[in-house]
Order: sequence, then structure tokens, then C-alpha cells
Amino acid sequence: MSTDKCDGCGADVPIAGGIGNFWTASPKTTGGMTLEFEDGSEHFLCYACIEQLPDYPSAEDVVALGE
Repeated sequence: MSTDKCDGCGADVPIAGGIGNFWTASPKTTGGMTLEFEDGSEHFLCYACIEQLPDYPSAEDVVALGE
């Protein structure tokens, strides 16, 4: 299983998939998702950071997560 950095908090987030996750009795799930905003920017965020975003977030709200 690989990881990717959360653009909000900087934590290493597990990314499911690949052969290593296929042949296991306890498969892991992905710990976040990529959000695409109206300005065309994309940000990968862990689920904890996604929960902190307002109802209609913008890229500026993602930047504010790291402050």
C-alpha cells in the first residue's frame, strides 16, 4: 500500500489498491480523496481535514487548514 501527503495537515494518508492489498485477509481502505475546486485546482485531503471544511469550500479553505 502506498501513501500520499494530505494537502491540509501534511499527514501520510494510505492509498488502497495494488497487488499488496489484493492478497490480504484484512484489506486497507484509502484514507482520503482528491477534491477539485471551481478554480481548477485539485487537493488531496484526508477525511479528518475534509470534515473541517465548510459546506461550500474553496481552495483558500484548504490553505487555511494548514495554518
